Amino acid sequence: MRIKRFAVFATTLLFVALALSLVARAADQHSGTWKMNPAKSKYSPGPTPKSITVKIDSDVDNIKLSSEGIDAAGNPTHVEFTAKYDGKDYPITGVPNADTVALERLDASTTRSTIKKGDQVVMTVTSVISKAGKTRTSTFKGKDAQGQDVNNVVVYDKQ
Repeated sequence: MRIKRFAVFATTLLFVALALSLVARAADQHSGTWKMNPAKSKYSPGPTPKSITVKIDSDVDNIKLSSEGIDAAGNPTHVEFTAKYDGKDYPITGVPNADTVALERLDASTTRSTIKKGDQVVMTVTSVISKAGKTRTSTFKGKDAQGQDVNNVVVYDKQ
């Protein structure tokens, strides 16, 4: 009888631990497909890209981001990285004046990305998910590949 109770208890404990693990690894608010809303976005300096679609697969510890777009001149763009929210540098591709990105989770709805070329910070991006979870606003501050100051606010709608 004791063995049976222990087996039931151990099995229950295992399922609870598994469920908690799955919840901890579940996709967070940043996950999904996000499309730039050009009417709500502000690019300084301009011009505004024709389109940007960002796909994010994220949990409490990790993020994989892939961005496809068309710039103002009609050229395709592609940015991609896989990183952890640990403040360490990870490779980024598709950004002309950068080679690494470091991410931090400030709270459940806010992240900060520090984009670098070598040891030099070229851009910081703070991204906030709205309370309703349908809008992602990313504020870009830094320098572009030509050395111009960048102060962009890009609004994305969840698809």
